[in-house]
Amino acid sequence: MEISSVSGQPAQAVPAVTATTRLRQGRRRTRTSGLSRTRVRTAWLFLAPTLLGLAFVAGWPLLRTILLGFTDATLSSTDSYSFIGLENYLVYDNGEWYGLLADGLWWHAVWNTVYITLISVSLETVLGVLVALILHAKFPGRGLVRAAILIPWAIPTVVSAKMWGWMLHDQFGVINDLLMQLHLISSPVAWTVNPDTVLGTIIAVDVWKTTPFMALLTLAALQMLPKDCYEAARVDGIHPVKVFFKVTLPLIKPALIVAVVFRMLDALRIFDLIYILTSNSEDTMSMSIYARQQLIDFQQIGYGSAASTLLFLLVFGLTLAYIFATRLKLDGSGEH
Repeated sequence: MEISSVSGQPAQAVPAVTATTRLRQGRRRTRTSGLSRTRVRTAWLFLAPTLLGLAFVAGWPLLRTILLGFTDATLSSTDSYSFIGLENYLVYDNGEWYGLLADGLWWHAVWNTVYITLISVSLETVLGVLVALILHAKFPGRGLVRAAILIPWAIPTVVSAKMWGWMLHDQFGVINDLLMQLHLISSPVAWTVNPDTVLGTIIAVDVWKTTPFMALLTLAALQMLPKDCYEAARVDGIHPVKVFFKVTLPLIKPALIVAVVFRMLDALRIFDLIYILTSNSEDTMSMSIYARQQLIDFQQIGYGSAASTLLFLLVFGLTLAYIFATRLKLDGSGEH
């Protein structure tokens, strides 16, 4: 064995150990890679039935709706129609623009939908956080209150819309009677018909129904928070309001963002509440109501499918934006 003149140690000892270590690391990486591939195959195997079911139940109808948006199909001629390209969306003819994107009623429906979504989701978020903070505190009967707060959310939308429609009736409704007894109004108000009050009525009913959803998700986030920081803040005598904005709110922000996005995507598709509660006039028309009117009332399958496709693209685009804005890069950079 060759001896080094400086250290007196075998000159080949260090390279031999290094080669053995590298061989072991290579085998470990090979086993890890094989295990990862096995897990991926198993995951796809379990996901396959769900993905096939979604493709059959949602994928094919969605694809057919998108394809019909490029045709002149009607309800009476669903088997015989022709491809017309983008004419349902926008076309220039005889010096004028025609199509969905040139329809003022469509843009009015878009404005109504966005307005209802922004106002209702904002109110639901604020009220949901307040309700969650109350339910998170310890008090007698907390379990009963937690169960009772979920009742509005558990009631089907059609039932709650019909119930509120009777309560807000201008002749028989209890809301008008109560407000008149309190001298807040001098005469009955047609809440669901009057253009000045109908959008506010829709938002109020929507907030009443879906605030428990926001409260439930926020409460789940509050229950996962560590108690050490709150005990330290209590010892230091920090005001509870400051603790909420400096500690609680940043910690529950990820869960709150998820809840807001889910509610926003759901609110953009609002249909049943407006359809049952109001008279479905232009003042309350949403994108879903507009698409339904074109499909059923006017029997324009192609035009209505184009409207449905635009609504889908809006919801899908917001979903992708949320995913790309909040996803974590798992490449070791730690960036969001």
